Amino acid sequence: MVSVSRNQVRRAAGGSGVGNDDAGCTILHVDMDAFFALVELRTRPELHGKPVIIGAGGSRGVVLSATYEARAMGVHSAMPMSRARRLAPTAVVITPSHHKYAEVSRSIMELFSSVTPAVEPLSVDEAFLDISGSLRRLGSPSEIGEMIRARVHDEQGITCSVGVASTKFIAKLASTRAKPDGLMVVPAHEVLAFLHPLPVGALWGVGEKTEEQLTRLGLTTVADIAHTPLATLQRAVGVAAGAHLHDLSWGRDQRSVTAHVPDKSISAEETFVDDLEDAPTIHAHLMQLSDQVGSRLRKSDRVARSVHLKVRFSDFSTITRSKTLTESTDVTQEIYTTAKQLFDALGLQRARVRLVGVRVDGLQESAGAAQQLLLGEPEHGRRDAEVAIDQLRVKFGPKAVRSARLVTPEGE
Repeated sequence: MVSVSRNQVRRAAGGSGVGNDDAGCTILHVDMDAFFALVELRTRPELHGKPVIIGAGGSRGVVLSATYEARAMGVHSAMPMSRARRLAPTAVVITPSHHKYAEVSRSIMELFSSVTPAVEPLSVDEAFLDISGSLRRLGSPSEIGEMIRARVHDEQGITCSVGVASTKFIAKLASTRAKPDGLMVVPAHEVLAFLHPLPVGALWGVGEKTEEQLTRLGLTTVADIAHTPLATLQRAVGVAAGAHLHDLSWGRDQRSVTAHVPDKSISAEETFVDDLEDAPTIHAHLMQLSDQVGSRLRKSDRVARSVHLKVRFSDFSTITRSKTLTESTDVTQEIYTTAKQLFDALGLQRARVRLVGVRVDGLQESAGAAQQLLLGEPEHGRRDAEVAIDQLRVKFGPKAVRSARLVTPEGE
């Protein structure tokens, strides 16, 4: 295998160098390094080399991202901010700027699409690329990986790591091993040498409970899994899971890169700093969440058929309710009205609410959806106003235009 960073080249035994060992390695996994944190550091260079945490304030906020200096102190994504502050008391905490991350993500995905049309985004900061059709035009797999890394750095001012392999599973493992700011090629003939020494937790589908089951059987490495009879694995973790782990342990992964699979649903939720009991205040938060969902629908040129409400109480119990609309919509006001009706129908009195969420599904392309016209409906109505608001937010920022119910007097 071959690992490359900006500062050094390391070769494992048997490796023959970048460009010589990558034949057939046409799957790339590209993953930004500490994405949200490094985007913020572009405008705050004085923080480079220091522990930085990106996360919302308050006792219930969670860590969105952290620099590697903060990670060395035990901080990781999804950790409660209260614990992160205890682990890294000297860290600089920055409030997330989601519109900024979305803009950089769009640019990165456009870069990937300029390399190959076969791009499968996994999140805002990582994707699989099948570059088999790009080799003649752009060079070898490792050269394409290095080109992507250089362009991300030059155009976006952040770094990324790239795994180059013959399958998606191995490419993703390689990019993780290459972090931060590196590239790793796992030649097809060295897959087992790379894979078998890894712990069982490296296999996709092995969570904490499954790992405990395997460890009880004395299976601690991928090699242990590979050399365990299939029937034994299936008795331990189930028929499907056992077959899945057995295939992965031998480097078998038949999945192809699927270009841009649209979301099956769009959602937004919020955990409150303090539990809420006041219905009008909760309505205001539902309006804000509906605004986020509606905006994302319109941006993706899709409409939704169903609206779902999620409510979590102070004791962590959670309930959901949903309603199927008469006609599909991407109008924020219609989404909010439905979510509000679902909430009011719960008949909550003095219930302490910890979290609310709004989700829509039954998505389809807006061009293919019938738009029901109502008697007395003006030719240009609420949707036109919301589209205009979307355009203003793109130009002037996400808070340029807000619903009046979401604006609080100064000092509150």
